[in-house]
Amino acid sequence: MNQLRIIGGEWKRRIIRFESTDGLRPTPDRVRETLFNWLMWDVAGRRVLDLCAGSGALGLEALSRGAAECTLIEPHKKQALQLSKSLSELNAVGAQVINLTAQAAVNRIDGQYDLMFLDPPYSLNLWADLASIYDPKLSDHALIYVEADRALDSLGLPAHWIITKETKAGSVRAGLFKKT
Repeated sequence: MNQLRIIGGEWKRRIIRFESTDGLRPTPDRVRETLFNWLMWDVAGRRVLDLCAGSGALGLEALSRGAAECTLIEPHKKQALQLSKSLSELNAVGAQVINLTAQAAVNRIDGQYDLMFLDPPYSLNLWADLASIYDPKLSDHALIYVEADRALDSLGLPAHWIITKETKAGSVRAGLFKKT
C-alpha cells in the first residue's frame, strides 16, 4: 500500500493510502503545492470534479481546503474502495466516489462544477476527449487544472479554455485554465 500526505487545510499532514495500479502516479507534492497556491481563494465553497482521481490527492486536498463538494471518479475497483475508506476516515462531507471510467461517469453526475482536475493516465492520451465531454458540466468561468507529460498546447483542449498559470517540474507539465 502506498501513501501520501495532504499538504494543507483542515487535514494538513494527514496520511492517505492508495493502491498500486497501472498508470497511477500521484501529483508530486511540489506541483500540488503550486496548484493550491494558485487556487488559494478559489476552492472554498466550490463544487469540484476529480476526473481521474487515482490516489485522490487533488480531490482530498480540495476538500481539506473547504470545497463544498467533490466527486472523485476512479475506474479501478480496489482504489475506488480505498478512496471511500479515506473519505470515511477523514469524516469527509460532500464527497462521493464513482467507480467508473471518466467516459462512463459523465452521465452519472448532475449540475455544474466550478473546478475540475484533468489528470488522466498519460499513456491513454485522454485529455482532448475528456475535455470535450466534460466541458458542458463546467460552470461559466470554471477553473480546470490540467497535468500532462507533454506541452499543454499540444493536448487539443477547447479553445475557450484560456491558460492562466503554468508550471513544470521534471517531466510533469501543469496548467490552470479558465473556461471563458
